[in-house]
Parts: sequence; structure tokens; C-alpha cells
Amino acid sequence: MFPELKWLLPDGVDETLPEPARQTEQLRRQVLDLLAGWGFELVDPPLIEYLESLLSGVGEDLDLQTCKLVDQASGRMLGIRADMTPQVARIDAHRLKRGGPTRLCYVGPVLHNMPDRFLGSRNPIQIGAEIYGYAGIEADIEIATLLLKTLAQAGFERVTLDIGHVGVVRGLVRALNLDAAQTDSLRDILNRKSQPELPGFIDGLSASPALAAFARTMPRLHGGAEVIAEAATACPQGLDEVTQALAELEAVVAAVAAAVPEATLTVDLAETRGYRYHTGLTFSAFLPGEGQEVAWGGRYDDIGSIFGSARPATGFSTDLKRLARLANQPVLRRAILAPALDDADLQQMVRLLRAQGEVVVQAYPGASDVAADYGCNARLARVDDGWMVEDLTA
Repeated sequence: MFPELKWLLPDGVDETLPEPARQTEQLRRQVLDLLAGWGFELVDPPLIEYLESLLSGVGEDLDLQTCKLVDQASGRMLGIRADMTPQVARIDAHRLKRGGPTRLCYVGPVLHNMPDRFLGSRNPIQIGAEIYGYAGIEADIEIATLLLKTLAQAGFERVTLDIGHVGVVRGLVRALNLDAAQTDSLRDILNRKSQPELPGFIDGLSASPALAAFARTMPRLHGGAEVIAEAATACPQGLDEVTQALAELEAVVAAVAAAVPEATLTVDLAETRGYRYHTGLTFSAFLPGEGQEVAWGGRYDDIGSIFGSARPATGFSTDLKRLARLANQPVLRRAILAPALDDADLQQMVRLLRAQGEVVVQAYPGASDVAADYGCNARLARVDDGWMVEDLTA
């Protein structure tokens, strides 16, 4: 009915043209090489799975983001993955079944029901790394460091890594003996950093003066590493979960700062995103001028339990297409145009150059012989007794 609109894509679904596709692919190879150098093994989960497996151990947000359909072969519900992390957890728990620490990495397309940010893509390319089977903060330090190294691989020098720990708010919730509704209210106040609202909320609870005073400080406990010491001083005795979380934060911040001194590290003790999903440290990376994080991660020890192996787990992920777009690093390559001639020496030269890794584009008879029309910046030119590459960029 509307033939002129057949080229339109669904809202939020994008396609990648040659130059940004080359940038994305180059970055993909660089990041995978980086991860391989740290001992991470590449896995490739399927794009589609049975829904109950795909959504096992994850929160409601991922359920809402997952596109669902009926499998015509079995009649069961299928889901197109919106996040590869649960799939990798299944591979570790159900397929590999290793006893010791396992490092896995992955890259592939995912599909979202709706964009997760303004003008965001519904079909990003997710790339990430996971460590299973080690509960110590050394794994968290490695993941946070690799997250920053990944962004550096994309050319980003000014990165802010915001570090939190769900144990701080979770310990406070338990100490205040909050029910589910009260917990949601507190999380909402903390996420909005609403200092005027918090005293009224706390006053409605039967909390000790010391605990109430500590709770009131939460919205302002964000900034540099000094807020960890401030929180430790204000924390009442007996809040062991909070004390442990603060100690882990302090150690991780110090270690990551030493490993990647050029990064800016901030701490947010009132951050509760992923509260029901994460079980420990959390990471969010920001770039100048970008209001939303470009990479994220943290610890989620319970993710593999549904698959029969509740191994400790920590990891990070990011959208490869978005990173490549923000980096906008042109792929410097030489492409050589070979003329449309039936010449044995010419064809031998073409084969030799391609074997050496050069890009050689063969022109067609009767078509344009302008190198730029083929995306080439060099060409094969005849010399006295053969052929040579002529640079056209000089």
C-alpha cells in the first residue's frame, strides 16, 4: 500500500553502513584480543532459546525487554535474547561444569523490546567478560580493570568509573527491618538523592538514633574515595554487612586506581540499580558528554543457581556498536584498485598482494576505473616489465 516506505526500519532498529561497520569490526577484534590476552575464552550462545531458560535468575526488567514468540516445532515459548549474561552463566554451570575459576567472554547481537535509553538502539551488539567460580574481590578488581582497558582500547582516555556495593543499602534495609514496599520507597528516595524526603521516611520507622542518623547520610555519600571513610565513621556497630561492603569497596577502589591511574574513580553508596540482581560490587563507566553509562557490570553470584551451580560470578558488558560510534576512529587501510585487464602478470600480482593481506578490488570491464568509486586509495599501475602499487593519497 505504501511502496515508498518499504525501506523503513522499526523504531529503534538500526543498520550499520560500510565505514562504521569496519570501525565496529575492528574494535570487536581488538577487544577480543585484549580479553584473550587475559585468559578469557570465547563462547557463542544462541540468539534464541526457550523462554524459561533465557529468563532464569534475572529480574523483571529483562523479562519486559525480551521479545517472545511461539516455537512452531514444540509449541513452547521462545525468547530472543536481550542480554547474553544469563546464557553465559548457563554455559558455565550446565555445559562446562568446571570446578575452578573460569573466564569467559562473548560478543553478539541482542534484541530489546524497547530502547533502554533516549534514541538508543534496540539491536545493540553486546560484548563482555565474566569470571565464574571465585568469590574474592580479586575477580572484581580484574573485571573493573578490564572494563577500563576495554574503553581505552576504543580510544577513550577520559573515563569515570562509578563503583558501588549493594551490600551497603541491603545491610541498611535489613537493619531497619523494612518490608518490600518500604524497601522500594527507600530505594526510590536514594536513587533520586532526595535529601529532603529521607528524614520523614526515617522518622516513620522505629530505628535507633545511631541507625537513623546513618540512614540520613546516605543520599550524600557519593563522590571520591573519601566517602567510604565517611560512611565507615557514621556506620553504627553491628551492621556487619555494611562494614564488609565498605571494606571491599575500599580495597577495590585502591587496586583499580593503582592499575589504571588515568581513570577517574567515584563512589556512590546510595546507588540501588540492580539491587535485586547484583550481590556485591557494581560498576558503571561514563564518558564526558554522555549522560548514561557506556559500560556496566558487577557481581551476581546467584545467577547460575537455577542451572544447578550457584558459582560466584562477576563481569561487565557494553554495546560494541555504541562504543565504535562514540569513538569514531576511522579504519586506516589501503585498498588497491586493479584495472579490468586480462593480463596474467596482473592477476599474479593481485594474488600475491591478497596473500600478503592487502585489499585488492578488481574493476569490471566497461565500468568506472576511478579508484575513489571503488573506495580505493591506491591502484596497480603498469611499469616497464610488470605492475606496481601506486599510492593515490600523496
